[in-house]
Amino acid sequence: MSPWYSKELGDGMMAVEPSQQIAEAFRAAFDAGGKPADMAVFTRLESEGRLHCEVLAYFSPAAEGLARQFGAVPCMKPTRAGLGLLAGELESWKLLFPDESVLRA
Repeated sequence: MSPWYSKELGDGMMAVEPSQQIAEAFRAAFDAGGKPADMAVFTRLESEGRLHCEVLAYFSPAAEGLARQFGAVPCMKPTRAGLGLLAGELESWKLLFPDESVLRA
């Protein structure tokens, strides 16, 4: 099973610019790759016991090249709870999280 990748983007305000950069780069990579439905980038606010929340980007295995471009590191597959789709097709939810609730944050 291929790994997922994660990248810290900063707090909510600081994460806007890198999120936009990832979304723009995603569009080019997505088109060049033939628009694979399992290629997606998700984000979630996470605190992990810190005072301020950080935005983490999670790149699906099909987005590995893009993840490496942005310096993301391999990680476990995130749980669906609290994720938002930053880039990719809506169909990616069903493909990447088939066994999890369809409720979105």
